[in-house]
Amino acid sequence: MSRVGKKPIPVPDSVALTVKGALARAKGPLGELTTSLMPGITVRQEDGIAHVEIAQTGKRAGAIHGVMRAMVANIVEGVSKGYKRELEIIGTGYRVALEGRKLIFKLGRDHPVEFPLPEGIEAKVTDRPPKVEISGIDKVLVGQISADIRRLQPPEPYKGKGIKFVGEYIRRKAGKAFAGMLAEIKAGRFQGCKDIVFVHTGGIFGLFPQSQGFNW
Repeated sequence: MSRVGKKPIPVPDSVALTVKGALARAKGPLGELTTSLMPGITVRQEDGIAHVEIAQTGKRAGAIHGVMRAMVANIVEGVSKGYKRELEIIGTGYRVALEGRKLIFKLGRDHPVEFPLPEGIEAKVTDRPPKVEISGIDKVLVGQISADIRRLQPPEPYKGKGIKFVGEYIRRKAGKAFAGMLAEIKAGRFQGCKDIVFVHTGGIFGLFPQSQGFNW
């Protein structure tokens, strides 16, 4: 049995969860969602709690059990709370605006980039700093649309310009000039700077005398 699959699913009073054949349906204040159940999967409800059960045993059965439980939990949460992902746009002159059912991005190109929003997806835009929030009741669709928007201009590793998820960590690289200077200093070939060390902390570069206590 799967540890994930065994977890109970709280069903709020505002949500009606029904199972008919191989189809689970959740209806709540935000809308209605369905998900297909694989053979051998049953959903039992009691006292506002749903339990996803599986008849088979074995390693593959455990994986199926966990996935089915997650899918049922997703539709219950989707129709009651919904899902959202937030992206931020970083770069001089980079902007985003919402016009009807389209997001209009200015990403340093010679033309704006239009992104139409599919049915079931809503967007909110803030200007300073430029951010866009994607929301909806379908977790898979919200994630897919957010990933498609990020793909319009993925963040580059040198200055971090581009579109990224809020809170996403982008591993930064030193520019070629800094990398070359660093190699020269380490090798002691940087003329007149043998007593200088090169420090990189939190994206800030600096040259400091070793006499101040800085060392490799």
